[in-house]
Amino acid sequence: MARALELAAQAARLGEVPVGAVVVCDNRVVGQGYNLRETEADPLAHAEIRAIASAAEELGRWRLGDCTMYVTLEPCAMCAGALINCRMGRLVYGAADPKAGAVHSLYQLLEDERLNHNLPVASGVCAHACGEVLKEFFRQLRADKKKLRDNNEKHG
Repeated sequence: MARALELAAQAARLGEVPVGAVVVCDNRVVGQGYNLRETEADPLAHAEIRAIASAAEELGRWRLGDCTMYVTLEPCAMCAGALINCRMGRLVYGAADPKAGAVHSLYQLLEDERLNHNLPVASGVCAHACGEVLKEFFRQLRADKKKLRDNNEKHG
């Protein structure tokens, strides 16, 4: 999770929502990613998707059943679907996402018996640190928007 937090910080420095993801196989990082939706103007450029693609390329296969993903924020429906489709072996995430989380918060996609793959999940790992990165990012974003708004009103 420490590496995922480093990647989240990298995303924040680019002005991206700070989410980082790492895929580990046989105690080795085989994939990693962070949000790049704004930078790449790509709605699919979520940390998890990038990490899965990176791991699949590194391993030369799309089935990742012997791998574990570590991600700083509970995956959304798209990313949970990608975890199912790549047959990820296990998910470990930090902060819950009450607005978009599809693992525990809004939906429980990874535990849905109707789907062709389920995976074990560990939630709340380093949750405070993961949550703080996000809170600070959005706090700063709001402050910057307020400063810009105030400046525009001042100079009319």
